[in-house]
Amino acid sequence: MSIYSNNIEYIETEDNVLLHIRDWGVGNAIVFIPGLLLGHEMFEYQFNQLPQQGYRCIGISMRGFGKSSKPWGEYSYDVFADDLHTVLLALDLHNVTLVGFSMGGAIALRYIARYQGDRIANLVLCAAAAPRFTAQSDFPFGLEPGAVDRLIKLSYSDRAALNAELGTLFFKDSSAVTPQLLDWFQHLGMEASPHATVACLERLRDSDLRADMQSVKIPTILFHGVHDRICPFELAETMTAPAEAMPAGGEAMSVGDDAVSAGDEPTAGGIQGATLVRFENSGHALFYEEREKFNGELINFIEKKSSKEEKYFGPATR
Repeated sequence: MSIYSNNIEYIETEDNVLLHIRDWGVGNAIVFIPGLLLGHEMFEYQFNQLPQQGYRCIGISMRGFGKSSKPWGEYSYDVFADDLHTVLLALDLHNVTLVGFSMGGAIALRYIARYQGDRIANLVLCAAAAPRFTAQSDFPFGLEPGAVDRLIKLSYSDRAALNAELGTLFFKDSSAVTPQLLDWFQHLGMEASPHATVACLERLRDSDLRADMQSVKIPTILFHGVHDRICPFELAETMTAPAEAMPAGGEAMSVGDDAVSAGDEPTAGGIQGATLVRFENSGHALFYEEREKFNGELINFIEKKSSKEEKYFGPATR
């Protein structure tokens, strides 16, 4: 099947914001939502393979990031969900597999809750910054809120340093990837609006999506790197475990001098019927570090096939 690039490159939202999209291939639609700081270009190693397998891949750079408009104003999960809905309507997409990475996973969850899963057939949460990015008394996982405050302060004083710091945490071992790749990710991150960067860090710090998880009624799978230092693996476990079998957790990611120790306080149950696939050799950048496994598991999930790596596929380890 031939691969082609569809002609629409920008979609205008109702509030006169232009969203930059990439629309490649023909077949069942997969919509990709990037993480904080990044545009859809981050999914290059999915877009250069999946259209060859008969899939239509649509990447959306959310407002404030990539080559999309960067307005002053609100950057909430509701706003992002509304923008996503606009794109789905504009492209007349149905039975979509929605893939959300990091903050994009939180946006995907809010979309499902806000629009009752309209037009979505499958949900894939990758290294998702959900259900909470930061810890609180009844959710002992993730960052201490003060650590995010430090990142916000750094964004105001030296945004390039913020980008570089997150870049070193992105991979299981940043020395194992080429300097050119690190530079590329640094460039993608510097395209972000400084206003959107701070607003989204605040959103990550303050948002709680545990109620949103209960709205998910479609097949759902989670991909998560065991060595993730930005969204710890325990976050994925909380989204796949029933309330009575929540992970006890461990030491959370440290940013600077701030960390939080996870305890055994109770928390809400996860997404009913969701499956967790472990990426044993990845940090946060599982879409790159284990890209062949990522792409293969995504196809297996869409086609409802068993994984080729049985030990990584199936119910989450409780």
